[in-house]
Amino acid sequence: MGDWRGLLAERRVLLSDGAWGTELVRRGLEPGEAPERLNLGQPGLVRAVAASYVEAGSDIILTNTFGGSRPKLERAGLGERLAEVNRRAVEISKEAAGDRALVFASVGPTGEFMEPLGPATEEEMRVVFAEQISALAQGGADGIVIETMTDLGEATAAVAAARTACELPVAACLTFDKGARGYATMMGVTPSQAANELAAAGADLVGSNCGRGPADLVEIARILRQNTDLPLWIKPNAGLPQLVNGETVYAQTPEEMAGYLPQLVAAGASVIGGCCGSTPEHIRRLAQARERL
Repeated sequence: MGDWRGLLAERRVLLSDGAWGTELVRRGLEPGEAPERLNLGQPGLVRAVAASYVEAGSDIILTNTFGGSRPKLERAGLGERLAEVNRRAVEISKEAAGDRALVFASVGPTGEFMEPLGPATEEEMRVVFAEQISALAQGGADGIVIETMTDLGEATAAVAAARTACELPVAACLTFDKGARGYATMMGVTPSQAANELAAAGADLVGSNCGRGPADLVEIARILRQNTDLPLWIKPNAGLPQLVNGETVYAQTPEEMAGYLPQLVAAGASVIGGCCGSTPEHIRRLAQARERL
């Protein structure tokens, strides 16, 4: 496959994968179960999700490690197996990817609050992320994606940790909502602030995932592009969640999501995929839309 920059130059736009949680639940993940436990107990199930996105046309797939930091794994009773959980996840995705896709390892929020809102210091957070990212690098990841962050301090700590723990490319993404004053994370971080500080921290790609559907992510991508020349990583939800008969449903169809691909590209997105509610069929339709560009 080569490196991501060469692949981007060749294809102009790269496709990431879609939601992992949606697919894991559909394949048997029990409510309340830590998805990362499947890396050890049911690797075939995890591999099936990864392979489904490769078959759909993803150039980059992620790993089942969104909750692979020590605080998250400790709560799931997996703290002592942190290195194994993260390494195995990368190996599973690499097995599915073969020579058809790159594997960027997923690093999500720890669930801990940093000072001044909580007890965690920046140095402590860097240590936590460095531990996970080191294991992911040892597993053979092609890159790291720090995703679904709302605290810019936590996100920059993760980028800094990645820079010390490995030499892999790093994408860093925040999740924005829309309020009376425009887009911001729940911590009040704006897209323009995020773009500037994530770039300064050393990210190779910056972007946004989750939170909103593609219409909003088009606007967010435009703001990010106005504030950085770095490639943009954009993964919207399949629309906004709706509660139907007690279940959370994302109603945007694959065709509807794919219809936004030209706008996302025009807004500056370099890597496009799907987040909550998106499926391999969403990615397949995005791949078809890319072919029509």
